[in-house]
Amino acid sequence: MRSGVIAQKVGMTRVYNDAGEHIPVTVLRLENCQVVAQRTEEKNGYSAVQVGVGRAKVKNTNKAERGQFAVANVEPKSKMVEFRVSSDNMIEVGAELIASHFVSGQLVDVTGTSIGKGFAGAMKRHNFGGMRATHGVSISHRAHGSTGQCQDPGKVFKGKRMAGHMGQTRVTTQNLEIVSTDVDRGLLLIKGAVPGSKGTWVTVRDAIKASLPADAPVPAGIREGAAPAEAATEGAE
Repeated sequence: MRSGVIAQKVGMTRVYNDAGEHIPVTVLRLENCQVVAQRTEEKNGYSAVQVGVGRAKVKNTNKAERGQFAVANVEPKSKMVEFRVSSDNMIEVGAELIASHFVSGQLVDVTGTSIGKGFAGAMKRHNFGGMRATHGVSISHRAHGSTGQCQDPGKVFKGKRMAGHMGQTRVTTQNLEIVSTDVDRGLLLIKGAVPGSKGTWVTVRDAIKASLPADAPVPAGIREGAAPAEAATEGAE
């Protein structure tokens, strides 16, 4: 099990294959994605790596976080995510993950926060069919209908599908295909749509329901010869 990466959603476009067919793709950008900390079986009881991305101002970083970044010798990050990894795929602290971490044709799972759509009715939110157009139904054509029972139990169960706030939830889209990667510009082109608005952070992992390609780098796609960024240790003491 390899580490995932944190990427920023740039937007959607399309590319053309050799047959001249256009493929809709979502463009994700990897920038300054570094390993900040490790979690080991001996010390923590499980194996994982903490990955940070983006750049945060020192004045907006609390003392505990500044100390953590100083120990890792990396600059403060604006987004942090922990990825479970196997012990043989542990990555050194300070290593930078790049777009070559994934290969063309590989399947990945992308997790993000879906676009909020505000208050929505049951038909839009849950794909209900609505009530009849005639035969005694008036006004309530798009209503969701009965929600409870009689005196026993006499309540509406938790989780009942009703009208309410739609979107703005954590969503994972599985088995999306990597169309191509651009290591120089740090771009991932993924076939189809991924959850989230433009400019938001999403996590990209190896697909849990598909095998890892033989040419995928292990333990990770790491920038060679790049020294860890100097940490902003101001106020870390």
